[in-house]
Amino acid sequence: MTRNVRLTGVEKFFDDDQIIVSKTGLKGRLTYCNDIFLSIAGYSEDECLGQQHSMIRHPDMPRCIFKLLWDTIQNGQEIFAYVLNRCKNGDHYWVYAHVTPSFDVSGNIIGYHSNRRVPDKAILNEVIIPLYASLKAEEDNATDRKVGLQNSTEKLLDTLKRQGIEYDEWVLTLGRPQSKIAA
Repeated sequence: MTRNVRLTGVEKFFDDDQIIVSKTGLKGRLTYCNDIFLSIAGYSEDECLGQQHSMIRHPDMPRCIFKLLWDTIQNGQEIFAYVLNRCKNGDHYWVYAHVTPSFDVSGNIIGYHSNRRVPDKAILNEVIIPLYASLKAEEDNATDRKVGLQNSTEKLLDTLKRQGIEYDEWVLTLGRPQSKIAA
């Protein structure tokens, strides 16, 4: 849809009491977007519904984070993650996302639900942005996209393993002194 939008470098913000909400089907196509999602991303509901959620994917976001996210929710688990998104006009915004699978009465996954809140700016600046830059560099330095994704995923998981912590525990304890990981 707007994959070739020129990035502006302008960061947009939303209020601490606002929650960005979206829902997708099993393949990531948007089935619901709340007004805050539409307002910050700069799209109308008609432009969003039926489109891939990745329409707001920022090109500086490491693919390995999305791989981890998809692997987790497709296994029926929830995940928290910091995500950099792109607006329709090329601006960007950061979120602290909580993504969960949605289940039918038989326990089958029928889609996904994401609530996004304002992230802690200190955590972004001190931990997430440097980490994501190093992961993105791993992806970009590989001659093959698949190899780049594999390299960045291994770097993330190896870094966490050296610290003796799983991703979900690490992301939930960010802001505490022991949660810093070297990029």
